Amino acid sequence: MLSKPTKTNWSYPTRVLFGNGRLAELGEAAKGAGFKRPLIVTDPGLMKFPLIEQARSVLKAAGIEAGVWGEVLANPTESNLAAGLKVYRAGGHDSVIAIGGGSALDCGKCIAFMAGQTRPIWDFEDVGDWWTRANAGGIAPVIAIPTTAGTGSEVGRAGVITKEDTHEKKIIFHPKMLPVVTICDPELTVGLPAKLTAGTGMDALAHCLEAFCAPTYHPMSAGIAVEGIRLVKDNLARAVADGKDLDARGNMMSAAAMGAVAFQKGLGAIHSLSHPVGSLYNTHHGMTNAVYMPYVLVMNRPAITEKINYLSQVLGLKGGFEGFQGWVLDLRKQIAVPHTLKELGVPDTSKADLIAKMAVVDPTAGTNPVPLTEANAKALFLAAFEGRL
Repeated sequence: MLSKPTKTNWSYPTRVLFGNGRLAELGEAAKGAGFKRPLIVTDPGLMKFPLIEQARSVLKAAGIEAGVWGEVLANPTESNLAAGLKVYRAGGHDSVIAIGGGSALDCGKCIAFMAGQTRPIWDFEDVGDWWTRANAGGIAPVIAIPTTAGTGSEVGRAGVITKEDTHEKKIIFHPKMLPVVTICDPELTVGLPAKLTAGTGMDALAHCLEAFCAPTYHPMSAGIAVEGIRLVKDNLARAVADGKDLDARGNMMSAAAMGAVAFQKGLGAIHSLSHPVGSLYNTHHGMTNAVYMPYVLVMNRPAITEKINYLSQVLGLKGGFEGFQGWVLDLRKQIAVPHTLKELGVPDTSKADLIAKMAVVDPTAGTNPVPLTEANAKALFLAAFEGRL
């Protein structure tokens, strides 16, 4: 049964204005949230399109003048964040409107978070209760407007920033990083190229799949993950094949948000290995997840067979684990996901040991169903590089 997206308002986990044309409500949403001098944070690619000026016009009609900073990198770094923070402070801004893919949303949220902090950003990494170190009163509010359907950062309480000296992707967390309003307008994803539609969509699938398989007890997140996977199954290939299919686009936006809600249950080795590869080789995060996915499934099989068998039944797939693995491989082929890291652009295996060391200390490693070690992390990297399932 295909789900048909329609206009609706959600309050889980935050206020979400969902549906075609909802960008027109940005002005009233910002006014209602008390925004007076917001900074629009986006990337150089989106700066070339009318969307940013359209957003400024909608805000202006509501009596709100917005500044713009459009220099977010594909993988935001500490210095990239510092540049945005400098513009925010110099402009006397009081809020952030983050527009774009996961990188723009993450960077925008981190700018808003750091606006009132005096400690280095790494003091707020998602480790234990480090978030309590923050001056909560200094965190500026955020409105998030995704233009891709993948990371789900628009409904998340964290942002990923790359530490340049170590090439590590660090997760910065605080409950008040959750956007106060999110606008999910499927029309804004229509111009997304097929390759990026595929990569971001597979990121959403990775979030849902790893969350469902994580051993943590969280039935609500598990249920959301299952429905997110179903939405990906029914809609991702359609969205890649026809970028103007608004029903497919809308359902993928839902799946992306659901993945981010679900992964509070946990993630796993797909992300643990994807993060160092992305930071070292600047590969697309979602596409890197997509390459790793079947290899990690094979390693985790002893611990997840029962869950994958259940998932296969829900999705109408025959053959249990093999049937599900076959569907993943077929979907990757259908939407042109590379089968190996070598095809993705990783030049060689010279950094295999380093990647393994980085993977096991990544925050997502702790909830992998099979304990991640340097040995099996290196084996996964080599298998994904060479294409050995």
